[in-house]
Amino acid sequence: MPKITVLPHPDLAPEGAVVDARQGASICDALLDHGIHIEHACEQSRACTTCHCIVRKGFHALNEMDETEEDLLDRAWGLEAQSRLSCQAIVGEQDLTIDIPRYTLNHAKENH
Repeated sequence: MPKITVLPHPDLAPEGAVVDARQGASICDALLDHGIHIEHACEQSRACTTCHCIVRKGFHALNEMDETEEDLLDRAWGLEAQSRLSCQAIVGEQDLTIDIPRYTLNHAKENH
């Protein structure tokens, strides 16, 4: 079972975390399943960028990004070359290391 290493985030994982991820699940679902409450204001419908993450290790093992995700990512805070919407990034066989940006484009955090 692949593992996702979450780098320390002041609110979501202050000490960082390592979680098991089901192959075929999205990064967002894997994090939520393990109590890491990453924002997902659009309920994972690919309509916002609040679940933006940066894949520090394993980026090329994820499913390919489609044009809609690429267009949305242009609006994400802290965009990098290895950015993905965690709701669209599907876990494969390889372990991942991700960084969750400190801020999102939301002015207020959603209660999920």
